[in-house]
Amino acid sequence: MSGLVVLGAQESGVGAALLAKKLGMPVFVSDAGRIPDGFRERLEKAGIDYEQGGHSVTRILAAEEVVKSPGIPETVSIVRAVRDKGIPVIAEVEFAARHTDAPIIGITGSNGKTTTTLLVHHILRKAGLDAGLAGNVGTSFAALVAKERHDLYVLELSSFQLDGTWTMRPHIAVLTNITPDHLDRYDNRMENYVDAKFRITMNQRPDDHFIYCADDPQTREGLRRHTIRARQWPFSIQVPIEQGGCLLDQQIHITLNQSTFNMSILELALQGKHNVYNSLAAGIAARVLEVRKDVVREALGDFQNVEHRLERVGMVNGVEFINDSKATNVNSTWYALESMEKTVIWVMGGVDKGNDYSELRDLVRQKVKAIVCLGKDNAKIHQAFGDIVPTIVDTLSAEQAVNTSYELGDPGDVVLLSPACASFDLFENYEDRGRRFKAAVRAL
Repeated sequence: MSGLVVLGAQESGVGAALLAKKLGMPVFVSDAGRIPDGFRERLEKAGIDYEQGGHSVTRILAAEEVVKSPGIPETVSIVRAVRDKGIPVIAEVEFAARHTDAPIIGITGSNGKTTTTLLVHHILRKAGLDAGLAGNVGTSFAALVAKERHDLYVLELSSFQLDGTWTMRPHIAVLTNITPDHLDRYDNRMENYVDAKFRITMNQRPDDHFIYCADDPQTREGLRRHTIRARQWPFSIQVPIEQGGCLLDQQIHITLNQSTFNMSILELALQGKHNVYNSLAAGIAARVLEVRKDVVREALGDFQNVEHRLERVGMVNGVEFINDSKATNVNSTWYALESMEKTVIWVMGGVDKGNDYSELRDLVRQKVKAIVCLGKDNAKIHQAFGDIVPTIVDTLSAEQAVNTSYELGDPGDVVLLSPACASFDLFENYEDRGRRFKAAVRAL
């Protein structure tokens, strides 16, 4: 066939197929595994041709272009075959961006990108702007473009999505930070991962805007290696920033040209050092779009936090439970531990992504009295913390982890699920892990 082939039939791939169908393009969807019922029904309802449980190589290699779902590694044989034949391989977000002329606010980073994306969208909606929300945060960009038009789009973008972008040009690009994550997909080379993140700004022009964390060493290194054509707006909580955002005297200050916005961090809906960063990034993006200061203040003050990110689940006989299942890397967990003010029983573990736990040792020594491992292979955790945490227990289910943590806890303690690892050994994804954790807490 000629036309478009989509590899992978979940949110991203099905969204791309739906948009292609709406545009009148020949489209074929191929998934090596079983397509979940909900996605299969969407394909059938739209009359889209698909296969599951394997790839029709000849048919795929006749494509003019291939949309590869972000979860499929480059090392998969069908992807290598497509590349070898010289067929262009793009991301679903790249495909969608070609078919809308609405400005894009793209947000990426190892940590904080979901919260920042939702914050930006919340501010813009409160300002009365018609802003669509899509990307890694839930609905695929392509599915949203196919379904309805918006005046602008707020997108959460992972490095895997950015890998397949070539022409997509965010009017505003936000880079929250870069810490080691997914290095197995980048030949275990940090510079490759940094380069993937910086793809968010590669097509920007001088009238676009690039918002980044000046405190982040990997971002600073990336800035030395990449040419940025957009107007740069740094943010920091460590040093004053004249043009951009910073923390001074317990207030966030956002200055763009001659206009300054101030707000006490005590007024922010999201507390903790990491959320000061998120609020600065979102506030700068909103002010670039000339959202009124009073609207920014109100929105930063009444935002409801995202599920699975430092989500308070409840208190049982004086023991507090917090669900931070979205913390799938060491840096996210560092921020979670740093924000804890009670003695911690730490539930962690899962699929290790090349984690270096050494940067957590000081915080763990200060705050953690017990570790409850939730994963199949916990040897690295025992090795990293066995000399500083007296109690480390292995568990194989959320229920077992919660019950064990509760038994180890005393009134005034906090049980923190902040895994620092992926979830795929015992759970479908981090949402499944978080929901099972919450269900187990409620069953106590």
